[in-house]
Amino acid sequence: MRRRGWYLRDYLIMYNIKQPQNQQEFDAYFNLRWRILRAPWNQPEGSERDEIEDQCHHIIAYDESNTAVGVGRLQFNSEDEAQVRYMAVEPRHASQGVGKIIIDALEKHAAEKNRTCIILNAREPVVGFYEKIGYKVIEKSYVLFDCIQHYKMHKSLQKK
Repeated sequence: MRRRGWYLRDYLIMYNIKQPQNQQEFDAYFNLRWRILRAPWNQPEGSERDEIEDQCHHIIAYDESNTAVGVGRLQFNSEDEAQVRYMAVEPRHASQGVGKIIIDALEKHAAEKNRTCIILNAREPVVGFYEKIGYKVIEKSYVLFDCIQHYKMHKSLQKK
């Protein structure tokens, strides 16, 4: 498990990031995805999963009390392209670096797998976060649950 820190007003917040390894960790991972990305729109448990979970690279972030506070998934679309999906951070940990730490880990893995770019579909409220870390809006994409506008974004990666 890697420990990464983030300073928030002179207080060091430590996060552990890792790939989920066992059933308990995957349960925490999928539960957080469902609670943040699906439950507020009355979507059933299970709707946070798709048919290619076992082909993807998953990251989970834990806070100092070993509570899951953020998740993200990387899938490989082609020999050159990876895609970030299902990014979710507990609201009380928003703006504390959790999302950045997860994205850094996913980008590093994509580069290690020789991908040259990453795409994602960002919900409108977090487009600014992705722009700050180097992603560019390509186009307006789909509207989820008839109310959540998404934007397709792109970032080039350094070749390893």
